[in-house]
Amino acid sequence: MTQDAPRSLPENTPLVIAGRTYRSRLLVGTGKYQDLEETGRAIEASGAEIVTVAVRRTNLGQNPDEPNLLDVISPDRYTILPNTAGCYTAKDAVRTCKLARELLDGHDLVKLEVLGEEKTLYPNMTETLVAAEELIKDGFKIMVYCSDDPLLAKRLEEMGCIAIMPLGAPIGSGLGIQNRYNIRLIVENAKVPVLVDAGVGTASDATIAMELGCDGVLMNTAIAQAQDPIRMANAMRLAIESGREAWLAGRMPKKLYASASSPLDGTFF
Repeated sequence: MTQDAPRSLPENTPLVIAGRTYRSRLLVGTGKYQDLEETGRAIEASGAEIVTVAVRRTNLGQNPDEPNLLDVISPDRYTILPNTAGCYTAKDAVRTCKLARELLDGHDLVKLEVLGEEKTLYPNMTETLVAAEELIKDGFKIMVYCSDDPLLAKRLEEMGCIAIMPLGAPIGSGLGIQNRYNIRLIVENAKVPVLVDAGVGTASDATIAMELGCDGVLMNTAIAQAQDPIRMANAMRLAIESGREAWLAGRMPKKLYASASSPLDGTFF
């Protein structure tokens, strides 16, 4: 009998974003919770270290008479990732990022998303490219929400975006990853972190993303709109860890026909 040649396994590289290493590969949002207390408890249960915040929809201090999200999500503990949710033009997205930089004392790490229209919330890639170019020239570190087009994803990387964030399915849909082939191609071609952003509905969706080789997953609605957000946050944490371990372990090859779990080779009768 000849032994199969050892398989090449993926390298267990750390998640590094903007020069900082993170233990958790789960990134979470802050919208759609019942209140700030539930927000804080869910994020705690998720184990996330990066928390994304919609600057146009969240009080980060610009409204002194309203509850401030930073009172429960401390910048001393979490990396705050301002995002441009609700922006439909490059001009609005650039303005929002500059506002975030002012509110957060020069913070230059942002998540860029420029939406096409309200029904699907698909990214407007033409406007996204324009905004990314301007923001990068202005010194921002851009994590970019984009379509699952491998060519556009590579172009954004080459422009200088520090992380590529293709959608798994429309924002808030909970449909799971609809085009695994494209996500896999983006991962294979990228030299920067690739994180699935949008579409996750339950823990198995997060695991699939990680098994495709993604560096992480960003989610909000899947946790916030669960019947028990705290429990779901913990489930997502475990799903991310499980999917990553499976990816590193290297799955068995798929076969068309059965293969006995206990081979007959070398049996006595």
